[in-house]
Amino acid sequence: MLGRTFPADRPLIDLSQAVPGYPPALELRRHLGEMLLDPGVHGYTPILGLPALREDYAAHLSSFYGARITPGEVGITSGCNQAFCLALMSIAKAGDQVILPRPHYFNHDMWMRMQGVEPVPLDFRPGSGAIPHAGDAEKLIGPRTRGIVLITPNNPTGAIYPRQTIHAFYELARRHGIALLLDETYKDFLSEGARPHDLFSDPGWRETLVHLYSFSKVFALTGYRVGGVAAGAALMAEIEKAMDCVSICPPRLAQEAALYGLRHLLPWARKNTEGLEARADLLGRGLARSNRWRLVSIGAYFAYVEHPFAGERSTDISRRMADEENLLTIPGDMFGTGQERFVRLAFANVTDDRIPAVLERLERFGA
Repeated sequence: MLGRTFPADRPLIDLSQAVPGYPPALELRRHLGEMLLDPGVHGYTPILGLPALREDYAAHLSSFYGARITPGEVGITSGCNQAFCLALMSIAKAGDQVILPRPHYFNHDMWMRMQGVEPVPLDFRPGSGAIPHAGDAEKLIGPRTRGIVLITPNNPTGAIYPRQTIHAFYELARRHGIALLLDETYKDFLSEGARPHDLFSDPGWRETLVHLYSFSKVFALTGYRVGGVAAGAALMAEIEKAMDCVSICPPRLAQEAALYGLRHLLPWARKNTEGLEARADLLGRGLARSNRWRLVSIGAYFAYVEHPFAGERSTDISRRMADEENLLTIPGDMFGTGQERFVRLAFANVTDDRIPAVLERLERFGA
């Protein structure tokens, strides 16, 4: 959209990138500003992160999941993207396979291919709400399979996987001696009190589960690049080696921001989550009334919808919506083969008062 201007009666509405629609808390920004004056915060940290942050993050996970997770079983990374990259490098090599539900987060697919690891697509069943089935995944496991990737709440679909689904995939991975890479970047945007699974309560979780997380969305720190990984000691040792080679350590100031967030900003984050839940409800109810756009799934930051233009690729649909309705979306084509019927709407950075305009433009487009 570079070089374009937009009329006041039809301003650009960006439903493309998954970013918070608000800045970090003011008290956090002030805290970091004061920290910059301290000469001690400008050097390296331990490879897997500040001890205080690892302790607090382990305590946070332990409280959230109702199970004991130790600081030695967690590491801090430069965003959840890096957590995934390091974890994949630690479980698979060129020529191996990893099962990747489709539609997939495109960075996961790209990184696998760059490493020579073959992504094995797992499609969801029609009418499932974009939730994959463990029975379908079992048919894909072979001698080269090293892991299964799950994202819940999902990017790009927004689907929130039921507890029984997560546990079924965990048991499948355990039985076959492969890893379950569980990306819960958006866990903080679940309803209050919702514990998505009890995997950490299994004494054997360290042999199967690799848990991935991001502080970026919950504390509005997307530019800081700070995430986390939890795994058994043996795998954490391999992740530490890779981390040392890739970036030495996570950015120091980002770690301080995450630490401050865990200690002081969880109530602030919960209020933001309640606002996003209301926005998702507003958008979801509007899409449910549509006779043209079919809502497949919605949750956290995203809605996944089927467009009404049979035979047309979603890339063309998204391009035309940008040109004709000043509405930026991500086409389903970006998320894997067979997704040309779908479009992703990222509603987190769109204010509530613009949701009616989004719905109006969708209905008007191509009608």
